[in-house]
Amino acid sequence: MDWQEIFVNDLDWSFALQILIRTTIMFLVILIFLRLTGKKGVRQLSIFEVAIIIGLGSAAGDPMSNKDQAVLPALLVFATVLGIYRLITWIAAKNERFESVLEGDPIYIIEEGMFILETGEKTFAKDEFFSEMRQEGIEHLGQVRTAILETNGNVSFFYYEDEEVKPGLPVLPKLYNKRSAQVEEAGDYACTYCGHVQHVPHGAQSCSRCRKEEWVKSIRTCRLT
Repeated sequence: MDWQEIFVNDLDWSFALQILIRTTIMFLVILIFLRLTGKKGVRQLSIFEVAIIIGLGSAAGDPMSNKDQAVLPALLVFATVLGIYRLITWIAAKNERFESVLEGDPIYIIEEGMFILETGEKTFAKDEFFSEMRQEGIEHLGQVRTAILETNGNVSFFYYEDEEVKPGLPVLPKLYNKRSAQVEEAGDYACTYCGHVQHVPHGAQSCSRCRKEEWVKSIRTCRLT
């Protein structure tokens, strides 16, 4: 195996300094672009803005290591895209319908401590969403009155007061992993698909809300705040 060819090949060492300078310039341009869009973090980016960043990847990457690509054309691309972005966001601010088409709309995921059947299972990976809930100190769905998936990917949670907390589907791994289609002991169980809680006798039974047949013992603890 020729390590010289793998790591160096025909690299012109006089061009290596240019690579450092080009990369520094383009990296700073990317940071400036993100600051000019007004965003302070990746989680604040909408789908539209993420698409722009991905599209600019080639414009930023090519001048870094390609002798035939000058930096100035890439800067013109960034300036043009920033101008278009500003124009589109201005139009979106004036026209709610255009903004809805561009950014999408918030989606309800949980209502009354249960997943929304029409949207809940289709808009998120359950493991990822449970992780998001645990980071917010949520132990089970019965603590959540409403959860809304925002257009930037964040989830807004609205909670029940302690005295209003319902039995709910646990999101803690040790409890959730005890799910089964066969109930060994009669009691109140939560459907793992929709979060509906009902009394399940010994054996197998389908959920009266979604007709699925996988259960886990519900819990009714209050949030620790």
